[in-house]
Amino acid sequence: MHTGLRITAFAAALAATFGTAYGVGTAVDPIVADGAPAPHDEHDERGGPGEPTARPEEGGGHENTPIGGLRISEGGYSLYLATPRVTAGQRTELRFTVRDASGEPVTAYQREHDKELHLVLASRDLVTYRHLHPARAADGTWSTPVDLPAAGGYRVFADFTPAGEDARNLTLGADLAASGRYAPARLPAPSGTARADGYQVELAGSLRPGRASELKLKVSRDGEPVDDLQPYLGAYGHLVALRSGDLAYLHVHPNGEPGDGTTEPGPEISFTATAPSEGTYRLFLDFRHGGEVHTAAFTVRAGTTSDAPHTAPSATPDHTDGHGH
Repeated sequence: MHTGLRITAFAAALAATFGTAYGVGTAVDPIVADGAPAPHDEHDERGGPGEPTARPEEGGGHENTPIGGLRISEGGYSLYLATPRVTAGQRTELRFTVRDASGEPVTAYQREHDKELHLVLASRDLVTYRHLHPARAADGTWSTPVDLPAAGGYRVFADFTPAGEDARNLTLGADLAASGRYAPARLPAPSGTARADGYQVELAGSLRPGRASELKLKVSRDGEPVDDLQPYLGAYGHLVALRSGDLAYLHVHPNGEPGDGTTEPGPEISFTATAPSEGTYRLFLDFRHGGEVHTAAFTVRAGTTSDAPHTAPSATPDHTDGHGH
């Protein structure tokens, strides 16, 4: 990434007081996950905005792990957010462009998971989470309506791959501020179980710094395993991981896809992930069943003796706070 991350004074003031919280939600597309506010949680500063890769552990010798979303520009591409401020509780059209090294809007992309661009929006305290799919105009301008439920600082992530044989996947990030009154929040303790809209999701596996590891998520409902999950964006599940504090964005890849002859439609969904550093992370799993998309959220810690999730259920509320398009 070539240019530094710019943060508005308003958003920076909010981020300084913010902590990290949790949420789950339901929607057809996109997803919203909201929870109750709480105080600030700890964060390992080693992988902050100034360090886009993880440091090797002392004596560990693992490779540096690239991460995304910490800067507004990378690889000759920049994210221009035309709507840097909104009002909480009011429906607003969020508009942005991705521009190349010459400053021209990008109008050609490779499709990944059925979309040219995936837009993830998360509050700095991780209370609100949305996986959006904006529409692109012919001039390269992307737009999508948003209605943020709470005031505070937010981070917008554009996940895309420009067209071209040598193009690579990029995740660019920009700050968004929502005006209004707010309250701080605290991240819940790590748990191996989350509830979302009547579903229970169990997490097995650990997130490890600098090392690829498998995460398995098992979906059940009313005590029965769900073995008829429906494809969503070309997979039976999508997992987004954000690091507490700076909201570093992790690429988490599903293992297998519908129709490949080996991947079953549940109850387990498998992913491979690599944490860029030690610290606390929030995982958001999107899965479709019964014609609706649901989101389950987990708190995990990487690189500590407690990096494996507990077996006790988290205090995740079994409700939805709405959705956007």
